[in-house]
Amino acid sequence: MKLAVDLNADLGEGSGHDAELFELISSANIATGFHAGDSDTMHAAIFAAKNHGVAVGAHPSFFDRENFGRKELTIPTEQVFDAVAYQLGIFQAIASALDVQPNHVKPHGALYNMAVRDANLADAIARAIESIDPKLILFAPDKSELARAGEDHGLQIACEIFADRNYLNDGWLVPRTRPDALLHDPNEAAERVLRMLREGKVRSIEGQDVEVRGETICVHGDTPGAVEFVRELRTQLERDGVKITAAKSSR
Repeated sequence: MKLAVDLNADLGEGSGHDAELFELISSANIATGFHAGDSDTMHAAIFAAKNHGVAVGAHPSFFDRENFGRKELTIPTEQVFDAVAYQLGIFQAIASALDVQPNHVKPHGALYNMAVRDANLADAIARAIESIDPKLILFAPDKSELARAGEDHGLQIACEIFADRNYLNDGWLVPRTRPDALLHDPNEAAERVLRMLREGKVRSIEGQDVEVRGETICVHGDTPGAVEFVRELRTQLERDGVKITAAKSSR
């Protein structure tokens, strides 16, 4: 059976090489102004995605530009609901003006990481998505609180795996505060991704096999050398018969 998987990247964050990445990915998670970007960068990124045939999704965050949305914050869940709904609404409006239909949502940074573990936070995010457009696909790790909340609110889930991040024994990512958080070798990443797709397993940084399920692969656009990493990763995946294609809504 021929494997098919989505390849997504976080864009519109001012990394300086979005143009090159749009040629290599199938889905773009576009910053919605709270951790990076603004209305102009959203417009430019959605327009570029349209020209490249790349699916677009909102990349909402905590309102924390100082820490690029990567600092864990304690915020009431109703404020999280409002913040996510606000960001999705702006994104939807700009996309509509460009005659583009948003495809998915992927929370950013600490908001994503916390919602993976926190059921109440995950529920606030899922409710916000449902209130704006229940046809949007939610990118979330398999068996996470975020995925469960999305399913509870009738959202379609695309299970996400990470090509450029190392994993822990509990199945979650090595924190960015550790020096071994990132995987820089695209050859090693391709081997790892292929195993995740074929066997549903990844070797943790501690040497234990962890079960995963992947329908969309994340690569971080702000990582140094991201373009070369993604180009080599995609080349190797396609060489092994993997089709790169955006996640599609069944709704």
